[in-house]
Amino acid sequence: MTFKRAVPFFLVAGSVLALCACASLERGPVGNLAVPQPAKPVDLTRYAGRWYEIGRYENGFERGCEAVTADYEVRDDGLVGVLNTCRQGGVGGPTKSSAGKARVVAASQGAKLKVSFFGPFYLGDYWVLDHADDYSWSIVGEPSGRYLWQLSRVAEPSAEVRSLIAERTRALGYDMSMIRPTRH
Repeated sequence: MTFKRAVPFFLVAGSVLALCACASLERGPVGNLAVPQPAKPVDLTRYAGRWYEIGRYENGFERGCEAVTADYEVRDDGLVGVLNTCRQGGVGGPTKSSAGKARVVAASQGAKLKVSFFGPFYLGDYWVLDHADDYSWSIVGEPSGRYLWQLSRVAEPSAEVRSLIAERTRALGYDMSMIRPTRH
């Protein structure tokens, strides 16, 4: 292989390694040593729309975020558009957004997605571990047990709904002491 031909290969390989290194820096403690498979299929058309984060495991890319929302849209190309938004430093802080896309993992019945916020690289796992039959709440994780999100269709769900989500999260094996409530 000539030097001219090797340069693009090494640039791509270096970029992939750099992205993987950056992704590994974001990792926090493990809160679930045995993340279960998703409990039920997900109809992405019903899952689409706005979700409010009501609790999460703290992570580097959301540090200092409050009033967190996630908007999902089923695109014409079969991918899912993702727009994550938060208020940096508090509910009245400046808005911070991150746009990405996701693709459904084959044979997952819509419950597992691979997410990309870095161009063509689908590095993130997004598993809808459980959700309400009416899609009013959702529990999202990934296989390492380091990330967890509790989502609701409303910013301030009732105490009964919060209790149900906490009960289901605990039943999935998550360390409840690691959950950071999100203010709205």
